[in-house]
Amino acid sequence: MSRRARYTDTLPATVRRYFGLQQVELADYLGVSPTLVKHVEAGRRGLSLVVLARLAPLARLVPEGPPAPEIAVPLLPRQPAVGPLAARLDYCEHHAARLRRALRPLLARATYAQRWQQALPTLLAEAPAADPSAPNPEARARRAREWLESQPTALSADELAHYHLLRLQAEALEAEAAALAAPLAAAPPT
Repeated sequence: MSRRARYTDTLPATVRRYFGLQQVELADYLGVSPTLVKHVEAGRRGLSLVVLARLAPLARLVPEGPPAPEIAVPLLPRQPAVGPLAARLDYCEHHAARLRRALRPLLARATYAQRWQQALPTLLAEAPAADPSAPNPEARARRAREWLESQPTALSADELAHYHLLRLQAEALEAEAAALAAPLAAAPPT
């Protein structure tokens, strides 16, 4: 026994997609069961003339041909609620500031590493020679040289990754805050 093909380009399915309705919502509008809408969309049942007449006002509003592009939200006539936008703006600003504070130690370590990288060749060239009058002169000079060479001259790979993650998160939140500021500035005072 063969199964019937599913028809998703039926009139009820097209109306539902155009208006963003669920099958239950369209069924409520038409005064039929959601099961009937499901069967009609699958091509297993047809709609009565009465139900088609109820569907007609919505169907007439669906343009023929390819779907129209989505409507841009700024074209809607209402102003957005200020409360949620202001709360998100506050969150973005505070969280970005916290991330920037978390970056400070990494930036300081990077600065110190860069300074060591620049100074190390000179310091190693000028490292004191072994003092023959001191006890164990070779060991002392070797320890001084090893200490100089042990100074960090760059951030570790993990520190560098952490720096970039924090910086990018802060920049993203700052960009979001700037984008939120525009509709809040245009909103009428409350």
